[in-house]
Amino acid sequence: MSDNVTIIVTLSLLIWVAPFIAKLVRLPTTPVEIILGSGAAGLGLLGHGHNELFELVAEFGFLYLMFVAGLEVNIKRLLDTDARILKTGFAYLGILYALSILIAWQLGMSFVYMVVFPLISVGLIAALSKEYGKDQPWLKLSLVIGILGELVSIIVLTLASAGIEYGIGLEFFAKITTLSFFIGVLTLLYYLLHLLFWWYPEIKNLMMPYFDTKEQDIRLSMATLFIMLAIMLYLGLETAFGAFIAGVFIATFFAHKEDLEGKLSSFGFGFLIPIFFIYVGSSLPLEAFEDPAILFLATLITAIMFLVRLVASILFVRFCSFRTASLIALSHAMPLTLLIAMATLSFHANSIDRASYEAFVLASLMEVVISMIAIKLLLRGKSASAECALSQRSKGL
Repeated sequence: MSDNVTIIVTLSLLIWVAPFIAKLVRLPTTPVEIILGSGAAGLGLLGHGHNELFELVAEFGFLYLMFVAGLEVNIKRLLDTDARILKTGFAYLGILYALSILIAWQLGMSFVYMVVFPLISVGLIAALSKEYGKDQPWLKLSLVIGILGELVSIIVLTLASAGIEYGIGLEFFAKITTLSFFIGVLTLLYYLLHLLFWWYPEIKNLMMPYFDTKEQDIRLSMATLFIMLAIMLYLGLETAFGAFIAGVFIATFFAHKEDLEGKLSSFGFGFLIPIFFIYVGSSLPLEAFEDPAILFLATLITAIMFLVRLVASILFVRFCSFRTASLIALSHAMPLTLLIAMATLSFHANSIDRASYEAFVLASLMEVVISMIAIKLLLRGKSASAECALSQRSKGL
Protein backbone atom coordinates (compact mmCIF):
# COMPACT_ATOMS: atom_id res chain seq x y z
CA MET A 1 0.00 0.00 0.00
CA SER A 2 2.85 2.40 0.80
CA ASP A 3 4.28 1.82 -2.71
CA ASN A 4 0.94 2.80 -4.27
CA VAL A 5 0.77 5.99 -2.22
CA THR A 6 4.35 6.93 -3.17
CA ILE A 7 3.69 6.22 -6.86
CA ILE A 8 0.48 8.31 -6.89
CA VAL A 9 2.16 11.29 -5.21
CA THR A 10 5.26 11.03 -7.42
CA LEU A 11 3.23 10.79 -10.63
CA SER A 12 1.11 13.76 -9.62
CA LEU A 13 4.15 15.93 -8.99
CA LEU A 14 6.00 14.81 -12.14
CA ILE A 15 2.96 15.46 -14.37
CA TRP A 16 2.63 18.92 -12.83
CA VAL A 17 6.29 20.04 -12.99
CA ALA A 18 7.20 18.51 -16.38
CA PRO A 19 5.88 21.44 -18.49
CA PHE A 20 7.81 23.96 -16.34
CA ILE A 21 11.04 22.03 -16.76
CA ALA A 22 10.39 21.56 -20.50
CA LYS A 23 9.94 25.30 -20.90
CA LEU A 24 13.12 25.94 -18.92
CA VAL A 25 15.27 23.60 -21.04
CA ARG A 26 13.37 24.44 -24.26
CA LEU A 27 12.44 20.87 -25.14
CA PRO A 28 9.10 19.15 -25.82
CA THR A 29 7.42 17.87 -22.68
CA THR A 30 7.57 14.22 -23.77
CA PRO A 31 11.34 13.61 -23.52
CA VAL A 32 11.39 15.56 -20.25
CA GLU A 33 8.71 13.21 -18.84
CA ILE A 34 10.77 10.18 -19.85
CA ILE A 35 13.91 11.56 -18.19
CA LEU A 36 11.96 12.48 -15.05
CA GLY A 37 10.52 8.96 -14.95
CA SER A 38 14.02 7.50 -15.20
CA GLY A 39 15.27 9.74 -12.38
CA ALA A 40 12.28 9.02 -10.13
CA ALA A 41 12.66 5.27 -10.65
CA GLY A 42 16.36 5.53 -9.84
CA LEU A 43 15.45 7.17 -6.53
CA GLY A 44 12.92 4.41 -5.78
CA LEU A 45 9.93 6.76 -5.96
CA LEU A 46 8.00 4.64 -8.48
CA GLY A 47 7.85 1.48 -6.45
CA HIS A 48 10.00 -1.60 -6.27
CA GLY A 49 9.47 -4.19 -8.98
CA HIS A 50 6.28 -4.46 -11.02
CA ASN A 51 3.19 -2.52 -10.01
CA GLU A 52 0.13 -3.80 -11.87
CA LEU A 53 -1.94 -0.64 -11.38
CA PHE A 54 0.85 1.62 -12.64
CA GLU A 55 1.43 -0.65 -15.66
CA LEU A 56 -2.29 -0.83 -16.47
CA VAL A 57 -2.78 2.95 -16.41
CA ALA A 58 0.42 3.42 -18.43
CA GLU A 59 -0.77 0.93 -21.06
CA PHE A 60 -4.08 2.73 -21.39
CA GLY A 61 -2.13 5.99 -21.66
CA PHE A 62 -0.33 4.54 -24.67
CA LEU A 63 -3.60 3.41 -26.25
CA TYR A 64 -5.08 6.85 -25.67
CA LEU A 65 -1.99 8.35 -27.31
CA MET A 66 -2.62 6.23 -30.41
CA PHE A 67 -6.27 7.33 -30.31
CA VAL A 68 -5.21 11.00 -30.25
CA ALA A 69 -2.77 10.31 -33.12
CA GLY A 70 -5.71 8.95 -35.13
CA LEU A 71 -7.58 12.21 -34.53
CA GLU A 72 -5.01 13.87 -36.81
CA VAL A 73 -6.15 11.72 -39.76
CA ASN A 74 -9.22 12.84 -41.68
CA ILE A 75 -9.65 10.29 -44.49
CA LYS A 76 -11.86 12.63 -46.53
CA ARG A 77 -9.22 15.36 -46.56
CA LEU A 78 -6.48 12.84 -47.23
CA LEU A 79 -8.32 11.52 -50.30
CA ASP A 80 -8.73 15.11 -51.53
CA THR A 81 -4.98 15.75 -51.38
CA ASP A 82 -3.20 16.61 -54.63
CA ALA A 83 -2.29 13.36 -56.44
CA ARG A 84 1.30 14.55 -56.87
CA ILE A 85 1.70 14.80 -53.11
CA LEU A 86 0.37 11.27 -52.60
CA LYS A 87 2.60 9.81 -55.34
CA THR A 88 5.65 11.62 -54.01
CA GLY A 89 4.74 10.58 -50.47
CA PHE A 90 4.46 6.89 -51.33
CA ALA A 91 7.73 7.06 -53.30
CA TYR A 92 9.37 8.70 -50.26
CA LEU A 93 8.07 5.92 -48.00
CA GLY A 94 9.21 3.27 -50.49
CA ILE A 95 12.76 4.64 -50.47
CA LEU A 96 12.64 4.91 -46.68
CA TYR A 97 11.72 1.25 -46.22
CA ALA A 98 14.10 0.01 -48.95
CA LEU A 99 17.08 1.86 -47.45
CA SER A 100 16.19 0.77 -43.92
CA ILE A 101 15.96 -2.91 -44.87
CA LEU A 102 19.18 -2.71 -46.92
CA ILE A 103 21.20 -1.02 -44.15
CA ALA A 104 19.88 -3.33 -41.42
CA TRP A 105 20.63 -6.38 -43.58
CA GLN A 106 24.14 -5.18 -44.42
CA LEU A 107 24.89 -4.59 -40.73
CA GLY A 108 23.50 -8.00 -39.75
CA MET A 109 20.69 -6.52 -37.65
CA SER A 110 17.44 -8.34 -36.88
CA PHE A 111 14.11 -7.61 -38.55
CA VAL A 112 13.14 -5.49 -35.51
CA TYR A 113 15.60 -2.85 -36.74
CA MET A 114 14.18 -3.12 -40.27
CA VAL A 115 10.77 -2.24 -38.82
CA VAL A 116 12.03 0.52 -36.51
CA PHE A 117 14.23 2.52 -38.89
CA PRO A 118 11.43 3.72 -41.25
CA LEU A 119 8.79 4.39 -38.55
CA ILE A 120 6.99 7.73 -38.79
CA SER A 121 4.64 9.29 -36.24
CA VAL A 122 2.84 12.63 -36.43
CA GLY A 123 2.66 13.08 -32.66
CA LEU A 124 5.58 15.49 -32.33
CA ILE A 125 4.84 17.19 -35.66
CA ALA A 126 1.85 18.63 -33.79
CA ALA A 127 4.31 20.08 -31.27
CA LEU A 128 6.17 21.75 -34.14
CA SER A 129 2.87 23.18 -35.41
CA LYS A 130 2.24 24.79 -32.02
CA GLU A 131 5.72 26.34 -32.00
CA TYR A 132 6.03 27.50 -35.61
CA GLY A 133 2.39 27.86 -36.65
CA LYS A 134 0.05 25.51 -38.53
CA ASP A 135 0.18 27.67 -41.67
CA GLN A 136 3.82 26.84 -42.47
CA PRO A 137 3.82 25.20 -45.95
CA TRP A 138 6.63 22.79 -45.05
CA LEU A 139 4.73 21.71 -41.93
CA LYS A 140 1.53 21.16 -43.91
CA LEU A 141 3.36 18.92 -46.37
CA SER A 142 5.22 17.19 -43.54
CA LEU A 143 1.91 16.41 -41.82
CA VAL A 144 0.30 14.92 -44.95
CA ILE A 145 3.32 12.71 -45.67
CA GLY A 146 3.56 11.94 -41.96
CA ILE A 147 -0.05 10.74 -41.90
CA LEU A 148 0.66 8.37 -44.80
CA GLY A 149 3.79 7.21 -43.00
CA GLU A 150 1.96 6.65 -39.74
CA LEU A 151 -0.79 4.65 -41.43
CA VAL A 152 1.85 2.39 -43.01
CA SER A 153 3.81 2.25 -39.74
CA ILE A 154 0.75 1.19 -37.73
CA ILE A 155 0.00 -1.63 -40.21
CA VAL A 156 3.66 -2.74 -40.17
CA LEU A 157 3.66 -2.60 -36.36
CA THR A 158 0.56 -4.80 -36.26
CA LEU A 159 2.10 -7.33 -38.64
CA ALA A 160 5.40 -7.25 -36.75
CA SER A 161 3.64 -7.90 -33.44
CA ALA A 162 1.94 -10.94 -34.98
CA GLY A 163 5.27 -12.15 -36.37
CA ILE A 164 6.99 -11.71 -33.02
CA GLU A 165 4.22 -13.49 -31.12
CA TYR A 166 3.52 -16.38 -33.49
CA GLY A 167 6.57 -16.58 -35.77
CA ILE A 168 6.27 -17.07 -39.53
CA GLY A 169 3.78 -19.90 -39.77
CA LEU A 170 0.12 -20.72 -40.17
CA GLU A 171 -0.92 -18.56 -37.22
CA PHE A 172 0.97 -15.57 -38.62
CA PHE A 173 -0.72 -15.89 -42.03
CA ALA A 174 -4.05 -16.34 -40.27
CA LYS A 175 -3.45 -13.01 -38.53
CA ILE A 176 -2.57 -11.37 -41.85
CA THR A 177 -5.79 -12.73 -43.33
CA THR A 178 -7.77 -11.46 -40.35
CA LEU A 179 -6.12 -8.04 -40.61
CA SER A 180 -6.80 -7.85 -44.37
CA PHE A 181 -10.44 -8.83 -43.83
CA PHE A 182 -10.75 -6.25 -41.04
CA ILE A 183 -9.30 -3.48 -43.24
CA GLY A 184 -11.66 -4.52 -46.03
CA VAL A 185 -14.66 -4.29 -43.68
CA LEU A 186 -13.46 -0.86 -42.49
CA THR A 187 -13.19 0.34 -46.09
CA LEU A 188 -16.72 -0.85 -46.87
CA LEU A 189 -18.00 0.71 -43.63
CA TYR A 190 -16.36 4.01 -44.55
CA TYR A 191 -18.19 4.22 -47.88
CA LEU A 192 -21.49 3.11 -46.34
CA LEU A 193 -21.29 5.70 -43.56
CA HIS A 194 -20.15 8.36 -46.01
CA LEU A 195 -23.23 7.64 -48.12
CA LEU A 196 -25.53 7.51 -45.07
CA PHE A 197 -24.30 10.81 -43.65
CA TRP A 198 -24.47 12.43 -47.09
CA TRP A 199 -28.15 11.52 -47.47
CA TYR A 200 -29.05 12.07 -43.81
CA PRO A 201 -26.66 14.68 -42.35
CA GLU A 202 -28.97 15.17 -39.38
CA ILE A 203 -27.81 11.78 -38.02
CA LYS A 204 -24.34 13.21 -37.35
CA ASN A 205 -25.83 16.14 -35.50
CA LEU A 206 -28.02 13.76 -33.51
CA MET A 207 -24.99 11.69 -32.48
CA MET A 208 -22.85 14.78 -31.78
CA PRO A 209 -24.99 17.91 -31.45
CA TYR A 210 -23.47 21.32 -32.19
CA PHE A 211 -24.85 22.58 -28.89
CA ASP A 212 -24.10 19.82 -26.43
CA THR A 213 -24.84 20.13 -22.73
CA LYS A 214 -24.39 16.43 -21.93
CA GLU A 215 -20.88 15.93 -23.40
CA GLN A 216 -22.25 13.49 -26.00
CA ASP A 217 -19.18 14.02 -28.17
CA ILE A 218 -16.87 12.77 -25.41
CA ARG A 219 -19.20 9.86 -24.62
CA LEU A 220 -19.35 8.73 -28.26
CA SER A 221 -15.58 9.10 -28.66
CA MET A 222 -14.85 6.98 -25.58
CA ALA A 223 -17.47 4.41 -26.61
CA THR A 224 -15.86 4.15 -30.06
CA LEU A 225 -12.41 3.73 -28.52
CA PHE A 226 -13.44 0.96 -26.11
CA ILE A 227 -15.57 -0.88 -28.69
CA MET A 228 -12.66 -0.86 -31.13
CA LEU A 229 -10.29 -2.12 -28.42
CA ALA A 230 -12.76 -4.93 -27.66
CA ILE A 231 -12.88 -5.88 -31.35
CA MET A 232 -9.07 -5.97 -31.52
CA LEU A 233 -8.89 -8.19 -28.44
CA TYR A 234 -11.52 -10.53 -29.90
CA LEU A 235 -9.70 -10.77 -33.26
CA GLY A 236 -6.30 -11.06 -31.59
CA LEU A 237 -4.93 -7.99 -33.40
CA GLU A 238 -2.77 -5.18 -32.05
CA THR A 239 -4.86 -2.96 -29.76
CA ALA A 240 -2.79 0.09 -30.74
CA PHE A 241 -4.11 -0.30 -34.29
CA GLY A 242 -7.68 -0.34 -32.97
CA ALA A 243 -7.13 2.79 -30.89
CA PHE A 244 -5.67 4.56 -33.93
CA ILE A 245 -8.63 3.52 -36.14
CA ALA A 246 -11.07 4.80 -33.49
CA GLY A 247 -9.40 8.21 -33.66
CA VAL A 248 -9.51 8.20 -37.46
CA PHE A 249 -13.25 7.39 -37.35
CA ILE A 250 -14.02 10.33 -35.07
CA ALA A 251 -11.84 12.75 -37.09
CA THR A 252 -13.32 11.66 -40.43
CA PHE A 253 -17.05 11.61 -39.69
CA PHE A 254 -17.41 14.24 -36.98
CA ALA A 255 -15.17 17.04 -38.24
CA HIS A 256 -18.06 19.46 -37.60
CA LYS A 257 -17.17 19.33 -33.88
CA GLU A 258 -14.14 21.54 -34.26
CA ASP A 259 -13.40 21.71 -30.53
CA LEU A 260 -13.58 17.93 -29.98
CA GLU A 261 -9.98 17.15 -30.87
CA GLY A 262 -8.81 19.87 -28.50
CA LYS A 263 -10.90 18.50 -25.63
CA LEU A 264 -9.77 14.90 -26.16
CA SER A 265 -6.12 15.88 -26.62
CA SER A 266 -6.13 18.13 -23.58
CA PHE A 267 -7.37 15.33 -21.34
CA GLY A 268 -4.85 12.87 -22.79
CA PHE A 269 -1.77 15.08 -22.75
CA GLY A 270 -2.74 16.52 -19.38
CA PHE A 271 -3.14 13.20 -17.57
CA LEU A 272 -3.06 9.76 -19.22
CA ILE A 273 -0.30 10.15 -21.80
CA PRO A 274 2.31 11.64 -19.40
CA ILE A 275 1.85 8.57 -17.17
CA PHE A 276 2.82 6.36 -20.12
CA PHE A 277 5.98 8.35 -20.84
CA ILE A 278 6.94 8.45 -17.16
CA TYR A 279 6.46 4.66 -17.09
CA VAL A 280 8.74 4.34 -20.13
CA GLY A 281 11.33 6.45 -18.35
CA SER A 282 11.03 4.27 -15.26
CA SER A 283 12.11 1.29 -17.37
CA LEU A 284 15.24 3.16 -18.49
CA PRO A 285 17.80 3.12 -15.66
CA LEU A 286 20.11 6.11 -15.27
CA GLU A 287 23.06 3.74 -15.75
CA ALA A 288 22.03 3.37 -19.41
CA PHE A 289 23.18 6.96 -20.02
CA GLU A 290 26.69 5.92 -18.94
CA ASP A 291 26.98 2.51 -20.62
CA PRO A 292 29.31 2.85 -23.69
CA ALA A 293 27.72 -0.10 -25.52
CA ILE A 294 24.18 1.26 -25.10
CA LEU A 295 25.29 4.78 -26.03
CA PHE A 296 27.03 3.49 -29.19
CA LEU A 297 23.99 1.45 -30.30
CA ALA A 298 21.62 4.36 -29.57
CA THR A 299 23.86 6.72 -31.57
CA LEU A 300 24.01 4.24 -34.47
CA ILE A 301 20.21 3.85 -34.50
CA THR A 302 19.77 7.63 -34.41
CA ALA A 303 22.30 8.20 -37.21
CA ILE A 304 20.69 5.61 -39.49
CA MET A 305 17.18 6.98 -38.92
CA PHE A 306 18.35 10.48 -39.82
CA LEU A 307 20.32 9.23 -42.83
CA VAL A 308 17.49 7.30 -44.50
CA ARG A 309 15.08 10.23 -44.11
CA LEU A 310 17.50 12.82 -45.46
CA VAL A 311 18.28 10.62 -48.47
CA ALA A 312 14.60 9.89 -49.17
CA SER A 313 13.67 13.58 -48.80
CA ILE A 314 15.72 14.38 -51.93
CA LEU A 315 12.47 13.57 -53.79
CA PHE A 316 11.01 16.84 -52.46
CA VAL A 317 13.87 18.95 -53.89
CA ARG A 318 12.06 18.93 -57.25
CA PHE A 319 9.29 21.01 -55.68
CA CYS A 320 10.93 22.62 -52.64
CA SER A 321 14.30 23.99 -51.65
CA PHE A 322 16.88 21.64 -50.13
CA ARG A 323 16.35 23.42 -46.80
CA THR A 324 12.62 22.72 -46.89
CA ALA A 325 13.20 19.07 -47.83
CA SER A 326 15.60 18.78 -44.89
CA LEU A 327 13.00 20.29 -42.56
CA ILE A 328 10.48 17.66 -43.66
CA ALA A 329 13.02 14.86 -43.11
CA LEU A 330 13.92 16.15 -39.65
CA SER A 331 10.26 16.47 -38.63
CA HIS A 332 9.80 12.78 -39.54
CA ALA A 333 12.84 11.70 -37.52
CA MET A 334 10.96 11.75 -34.20
CA PRO A 335 8.77 8.59 -34.18
CA LEU A 336 9.12 8.52 -30.41
CA THR A 337 5.82 6.84 -29.56
CA LEU A 338 5.91 4.13 -32.23
CA LEU A 339 9.61 3.46 -31.67
CA ILE A 340 9.05 2.91 -27.96
CA ALA A 341 5.97 0.79 -28.73
CA MET A 342 7.97 -1.46 -31.06
CA ALA A 343 10.87 -1.67 -28.61
CA THR A 344 8.53 -2.57 -25.74
CA LEU A 345 6.73 -5.18 -27.82
CA SER A 346 10.00 -6.76 -28.98
CA PHE A 347 11.51 -6.78 -25.49
CA HIS A 348 8.47 -8.44 -23.89
CA ALA A 349 8.53 -11.08 -26.65
CA ASN A 350 12.29 -11.65 -26.06
CA SER A 351 13.13 -10.58 -29.63
CA ILE A 352 15.65 -8.06 -28.30
CA ASP A 353 17.64 -8.01 -25.08
CA ARG A 354 17.49 -5.46 -22.27
CA ALA A 355 20.45 -3.45 -23.61
CA SER A 356 18.85 -3.12 -27.07
CA TYR A 357 15.58 -2.01 -25.49
CA GLU A 358 17.36 0.68 -23.50
CA ALA A 359 19.27 1.74 -26.62
CA PHE A 360 15.99 2.18 -28.52
CA VAL A 361 14.47 4.31 -25.76
CA LEU A 362 17.65 6.39 -25.52
CA ALA A 363 17.73 6.79 -29.31
CA SER A 364 14.12 8.06 -29.26
CA LEU A 365 15.20 10.81 -26.85
CA MET A 366 18.30 11.69 -28.87
CA GLU A 367 16.24 12.00 -32.06
CA VAL A 368 13.80 14.46 -30.49
CA VAL A 369 16.56 16.66 -29.07
CA ILE A 370 18.66 16.66 -32.26
CA SER A 371 15.65 17.21 -34.55
CA MET A 372 14.27 20.10 -32.51
CA ILE A 373 17.65 21.85 -32.37
CA ALA A 374 18.38 21.25 -36.09
CA ILE A 375 14.95 22.56 -37.17
CA LYS A 376 15.41 25.65 -35.04
CA LEU A 377 18.86 26.28 -36.57
CA LEU A 378 17.57 25.82 -40.14
CA LEU A 379 14.77 28.32 -39.56
CA ARG A 380 16.89 30.84 -37.66
CA GLY A 381 17.46 34.08 -39.51
CA LYS A 382 15.21 33.08 -42.40
CA SER A 383 11.52 33.12 -43.07
CA ALA A 384 9.86 30.17 -41.33
CA SER A 385 7.35 29.97 -44.17
CA ALA A 386 9.62 27.88 -46.40
CA GLU A 387 7.63 27.74 -49.63
CA CYS A 388 6.79 24.49 -51.35
CA ALA A 389 4.93 24.30 -54.64
CA LEU A 390 3.47 20.92 -53.76
CA SER A 391 1.86 22.01 -50.52
CA GLN A 392 0.20 25.03 -52.08
CA ARG A 393 -1.58 22.83 -54.61
CA SER A 394 -3.10 20.52 -52.04
CA LYS A 395 -6.83 20.76 -51.49
CA GLY A 396 -6.62 18.59 -48.42
CA LEU A 397 -4.42 20.87 -46.31
